[in-house]
Amino acid sequence: MKYAYYPGCAAEAILKEADETTRIVANTLGIELLDMKNATCCGAGCLNEANKELAVTINARIFAIAEGMGVNILTSCSTCLQTMAKINHDLKNDPDLLARTNEVLKEVGMHYSGKVEITHLLWVLERDYGVEKLRKMVKRPLNMLSIASFYGCHTLRPGEILGYEDPRAPKSLDMVMKALGANTVDYRGKTRCCGFHTLLVNERASLKAAGKRIQEAKDKSADCMVTPCPLCEISLDVYQGEAEKLFQRKTQMPIFYLSQLVALALGADIDSLSFKKHLVSPHKVISAVMEESRV
Repeated sequence: MKYAYYPGCAAEAILKEADETTRIVANTLGIELLDMKNATCCGAGCLNEANKELAVTINARIFAIAEGMGVNILTSCSTCLQTMAKINHDLKNDPDLLARTNEVLKEVGMHYSGKVEITHLLWVLERDYGVEKLRKMVKRPLNMLSIASFYGCHTLRPGEILGYEDPRAPKSLDMVMKALGANTVDYRGKTRCCGFHTLLVNERASLKAAGKRIQEAKDKSADCMVTPCPLCEISLDVYQGEAEKLFQRKTQMPIFYLSQLVALALGADIDSLSFKKHLVSPHKVISAVMEESRV
């Protein structure tokens, strides 16, 4: 199991724990992540709106790097997943677009044949590595926890392009959490938007979306929430305090990035998992897991 690793800008600069713990999980499970040293930002969809041709070319260059390495791309960012998967889909299904793009890539001595696939850490854990195999690797079962899985828009939609699972009834994140020993709670907002992408345009709408998702999980007695998207974690954790003010309701819901909980269950050193960086303290949740593992 070998992949060209594309952490994405958010995981490299803002939410470094997503990148750091992804590497810990991969190393523990024997998944080889090959750094793409010359890869650039994918544009996160914003570039596509401003200059579609430039967005396609920049992403095709990223794909060409991976193709030259002879491996597919694994990302830990859902927004990067959606952006790259859509452009890769367009390139593979439009020979003229691929040809025009390669004319530009030729100027820097590169070429993309359309052979690379884009995948996410979540999909690799659930399908490629496999939940049964993952279950056997658990050293600290999370069986004391009731966890609310929050999938995030960009891991699910558009379903016709991502094509991994039914965006209306996904199971992958819940399956991974169950493999770690956790109980999972079902709630209405698990497939809805966290509000991140409206934050700079309409802060109130963004906070309302984040707050509703957290309250829905809280009302189902979840101990914490987990997401495979760094931007969702930022929205639900960093802005939770502002959402509490808007709704005038304290939730204090710990929010985890996927690989943090996986690494915890696999027995990783607690100090390496960056739990102290969370704005909503996960201390109670982590203490429960550690206490249970000592029994």
